[in-house]
Formats: sequence, C-alpha cells, structure tokens
Amino acid sequence: MTDLFAPLQSLKLGHWFKLICGASYQHLPAVRSLTLAYTLAGADCIDVAADPAVIAAAQAALHIAKDLARDAQERGFGYKGNSPFLMVSLNDGEDPHFRKAEFNYTQCPTDCPRPCQRICPAQAIVFNSIKEDFSGVVAQKCYGCGRCIPVCPYDIIYTSSYMSTPGAIAPLVMSTGVDAVEIHTKVGRLAEFERLWQAISPWVDGLKVVAISCPDGEGMIDYLKALYELITPLKSALIWQTDGRPMSGDIGDGTTLAAVKLGQKVLTAKLPGYVQLAGGTNSYTVAKLKAMGLLKEAGKQGSRGAEENQEFFPSAPVPLCPPSSISGVAYGSYARVLLSPILEQLENKEVSNTNFKTTVHLEEDEELLWQAVKLAHSLVSQIKSQQEH
Repeated sequence: MTDLFAPLQSLKLGHWFKLICGASYQHLPAVRSLTLAYTLAGADCIDVAADPAVIAAAQAALHIAKDLARDAQERGFGYKGNSPFLMVSLNDGEDPHFRKAEFNYTQCPTDCPRPCQRICPAQAIVFNSIKEDFSGVVAQKCYGCGRCIPVCPYDIIYTSSYMSTPGAIAPLVMSTGVDAVEIHTKVGRLAEFERLWQAISPWVDGLKVVAISCPDGEGMIDYLKALYELITPLKSALIWQTDGRPMSGDIGDGTTLAAVKLGQKVLTAKLPGYVQLAGGTNSYTVAKLKAMGLLKEAGKQGSRGAEENQEFFPSAPVPLCPPSSISGVAYGSYARVLLSPILEQLENKEVSNTNFKTTVHLEEDEELLWQAVKLAHSLVSQIKSQQEH
C-alpha cells in the first residue's frame, strides 16, 4: 500500500474521518479555512457542495496544505502531505441538506427579540450588519438546518429547497477533479436515484469512493439492497452513510445516539461496503462507539476475512465481505461550530475600512492557523487514536 491512497487505507482500517462542509454551504472563505484546518489535522475526506466555486475553494486549501505538511508534522498533527479525498454531494429529491432559510426582514417587528439570530449555528442571520451590508439570511452561509423556523415568534421564516439537476451539474462537477460523490436519497425514491445514477455514470469509474446517505425509515434495508443491485458492479469503494439526526451534532452529546443506532442497523444487515456515521455526530461519538465495541481495535482482524488483507486502489471493487464494525465517522455542524471562533476572528480581519473588504486567508495568520488545526485535531484524533500503538 502506498501513501497515495491513504484515505482508502483509513477506511479499511476503521479510522476514516470525513469533514462535511455542507451540501448547500457556499461561504467560500469558510470552506477554504475549514478544508485547510481539517486537512492539516489528518482528515481523510472533505465533503463540499456541488458548486464549482466551492470546489475550487477547497482545492486551493488542499494545495496550500501540501506546502504546510512539514510544519504540521513538526507540530504533531496527522497530515503527511497526502490530500484527503474531495467529495461532492448530490440529491435525488427533496432533502433538508439542500435548502436555504429565507425571510423578509422588513416584516420583522422592531421589538422582536430575534431568537432566529441567536440560534443560527452558521451565523447566517444578520440585521443591519455593516460587515455584510445586509439584513436577513446570508444565503452563502445558510446550510439548511432549519432551527430558525420553529423559534420565529411571527412564523415568517420559510425554506427554499433545490434539486440537483443531473444533466447540467454532472458534467460540470465531475470533470473538476473530485475524488468521490455522495448521493442523498431516502426510502421510496428508487426511480429518482436511478435517474441521477445514470446521469453521473460516465464518470463513476474514475471515482475512488461512492457514498450513499439515507435516513432511517420503514423498509430502509430493503431499499439499500435495491440500490446496491442498481449500482453494482462498482469499481470504487462504497460507503453507506447512516444519517441519524441530520445537522444536529452541535446541539448536545445525546444527538449522536441516533447515528450510532442507525449504524448498528445497517451493520446488522451485512450489506457489502463500509458503514460510516453522520447526522448528530460530535465529540461523544467515538467514545460511544468504543463503549459499544463498534470500532475495530488496532491490530485485530475483523470478520471480513480476506478483504482485510486486500490492497486498495481506486479501481478496487466493492468488498464482498460485509463489515463487522463502523469504518468511519463524518462530522458536519459540530466540526464547523468547533472552529467558528477562529473563523469569526479571521472574518473580522477582512474589514480593513468602511470602503472595501480584503480577504484574509487562514494561512496568512500563523497564530490563528495553528489554533484552528489544534481544534480540528482534537476531533480528528479521536478516531485516529484507534490505530495508535
């Protein structure tokens, strides 16, 4: 095994870490900073919106990370100069990850306590902001969590959902050098999934990973089996992402329980491919998995037999032996909120005067950079410690 495909090795060994920037998150400075910090901390995969500008921002960060590899190693972080896989998210139908909150701020009473602004984890709701020169929802920052909707005293916040347009987006996105794709689906959308799959099929053989994200629901396992039959044979690694409680990891430790429970359900079904948690994941997730014996211990063989000794390359087929443990964890809202104090400081540096803004990149502020990487590493190292001796 060469280091070139280290992320696949992480998947095989059960310590895969994925950062979810957000399927509808398009705030380019934050995507760039998050990608840089988590890459230097040792992440295996960066999941971003299927937007060429967002992809370019992430790729710029991956390029900068290579130049900082030696510094990262000297500081004891996990990055060795091997880029994590860059993944884009697509959807085959309406999905909470693919929506934006909206409201007309002129309808807000002046005496409103603005609970929406306080509860927004992305700081996407602003009023009379000099920085944004705007009032309302900053669309680029909103990732669709929906927490603002039930707290609005006047019920004026709504969401606008959007669909992937496979015929238009697939050639544009899949030709930009992405390594992996994740398809968000749900039970009962087999025909819709098939249409999306047909649209991206010309590029699938060049991918290193295909992930399928699906929330729980009646008949879920039968649905996943039907999807497996539809997409095989598959040359890339296959990940089943168990979306337990979407976009909630920063709310509290207990949110991870739904992700773990759903991961167990899919493991029990013994589907070929790898099982990776998402939806409600946070600093408690790995500890919970360890306590339940759902993570592979370093140096121990699982029940996957010969597949454990298989060398993985991008053209490797889907493993035929089902996993006996969780292969990885994806972190979204928790990972982003963890770094939000650093990103906010960086963003405040952009306002050089009242006439114009100049972007300050994370690597240009060494102190903030390594603070961000240290915070990111505190999360990444939890699952990576499974393989430390």
